[in-house]
Amino acid sequence: MALAIFDLDETLIHGDCASLWALEMTKLGWADGEAFIAREQELMRLYAAGELAMEDYMAFTLAPLVGRTPEEVAHVVEPFVEDVIEPIFYSDASRTLAAHREAGDRLLVISASAHFLVSAIAERFGIDEVLAIDLELQHGFYSGRTEGVLTYREGKVTRLQAWLAEQNENLAGASFYSDSRNDLPLLQLVDRPFAVNPDPTLRAHAEQAGWPILNWR
Repeated sequence: MALAIFDLDETLIHGDCASLWALEMTKLGWADGEAFIAREQELMRLYAAGELAMEDYMAFTLAPLVGRTPEEVAHVVEPFVEDVIEPIFYSDASRTLAAHREAGDRLLVISASAHFLVSAIAERFGIDEVLAIDLELQHGFYSGRTEGVLTYREGKVTRLQAWLAEQNENLAGASFYSDSRNDLPLLQLVDRPFAVNPDPTLRAHAEQAGWPILNWR
């Protein structure tokens, strides 16, 4: 049994769950529409360029959750995932997950989005194990701050290594699927890296390194 590790956004799904959730929060009246989305998109452009400080993105997009309970948020996340996210699941991703299950591999999603989003989406794929950005609670309410190492760029490697130690696991024969240049630190760590619908920087690196390039739909 080997690990099969998957990025989420633009890898398992055709879109970015954090951006779609930002839009959902404006529809719920939790955030001011035009100004909030404009700033969120500005931050996402920095992400695409590999220049984003994830702390800045999280501080901004978590502000609408301050003072809300996990139960309140989960109540609206469930229909959001069903109505908005499930329709953009990649069929090729589902087939690949099925093949790894058939092989007896252990499935893990590791994403630079908030844990409450990633876990809800992973559950729909039938994946129980998730590493994502953890959020701080104060007296049972979201504080608007994160906890621990953020699962972003080198932080994905740090968090994964800690998880491997906790689980008495290793990366022998492990696969990792991602679309993003930001995941190069982890892609370079595993035995079987896959570039899925890669951005230009990742595509160039994959071509030079001889990594498989997958076009998922």
